[in-house]
Amino acid sequence: MPVYQINKGINKPIEFKGLKAQYIGYLAGGLVGLLVLFAVLYIVGLPVYICLLVIGALGSLLFLQVYKLSHKYGQYGLMKRSARNYLPAFLKFKSRKLFTSLKR
Repeated sequence: MPVYQINKGINKPIEFKGLKAQYIGYLAGGLVGLLVLFAVLYIVGLPVYICLLVIGALGSLLFLQVYKLSHKYGQYGLMKRSARNYLPAFLKFKSRKLFTSLKR
């Protein structure tokens, strides 16, 4: 009879070095953007050490910001915060017809 190991990570968010869930994708997208920016700066003709300095500073800022968001909002907090922007502040009705037609 074969012995199978139980996966103990069921229903837990994906985590990589402290980053949770969608923040891993945000960091990966930011790093790809930095790679493209480095290529553009190099093709434009800036010296390599200036390109590395700019990319290093922006990369550090990217890491700090993504880790800060991950720790502040957690797995779903940032999506909940952005969804809150789509909720109206109040509802306005011009008549009571909606409420009077409700059945109990």
